[in-house]
Amino acid sequence: MDIFLDVRQELEKLAEQDYKQFSAGLLPGVEHILGIRLPMLRKMAARIAADDWQQYLTAEPYYFEEIMLQGMVIGAIKVPVEERLTYIAAFVPAINSWSVCDSFCSGLKFAAKNQELVWQFIQPYLHSGQEYQIRFAVIMMMNYFLAAEYIDAVLSLLEQIEHDGYYVKMAVAWTLATALAKQPEPVWAYFQRQQLDSDTWKKTIQKCLESRRIPEAQKIVLREMRQQLRAADK
Repeated sequence: MDIFLDVRQELEKLAEQDYKQFSAGLLPGVEHILGIRLPMLRKMAARIAADDWQQYLTAEPYYFEEIMLQGMVIGAIKVPVEERLTYIAAFVPAINSWSVCDSFCSGLKFAAKNQELVWQFIQPYLHSGQEYQIRFAVIMMMNYFLAAEYIDAVLSLLEQIEHDGYYVKMAVAWTLATALAKQPEPVWAYFQRQQLDSDTWKKTIQKCLESRRIPEAQKIVLREMRQQLRAADK
């Protein structure tokens, strides 16, 4: 039995034209989208993880959803940490969109119980020069490393990132806004002395203003900071 071809046929049957068009609008430049909703993909990943998942992970994906599904399977399989990291390392270069990146990271829940090992694992990706590899490391930090013992290191690493990619800057901004909600004192103090590039700082302020978890008192100050930035740009 070829599990990859069986799953491909199932994916093709589940495709929704309207959702394909919706997804394509959110994923400019991404090709071969079928249009399948994430909850359905997660159910399929869980089923594959209990089957011949090794064969599935070694097959060559064509559809966007097949890449997404392989990432989800890596998060769902029951293997030792070191073995999972091997599969993660093989998968990261295949990440071709923010959607694959973020869903992949959210499924790597083993990281919460293996923080030191995963922390060391993601460091090289921050310096890879590749947009989605950097985003992978940043989103992993946002998901699993915003506790007090890591926050100072996270802030320092985020500020050191040098990449003009939109999806890197948005990942940094999103992570900083999330960090402010989770660790308000150190992150707010950092905001007063931050040396981010102007574009990333603007995006960070915007993400903070959009957040429902950040108090209005801080948002008032952030709006003032945004006004100062706009005035400086004139």
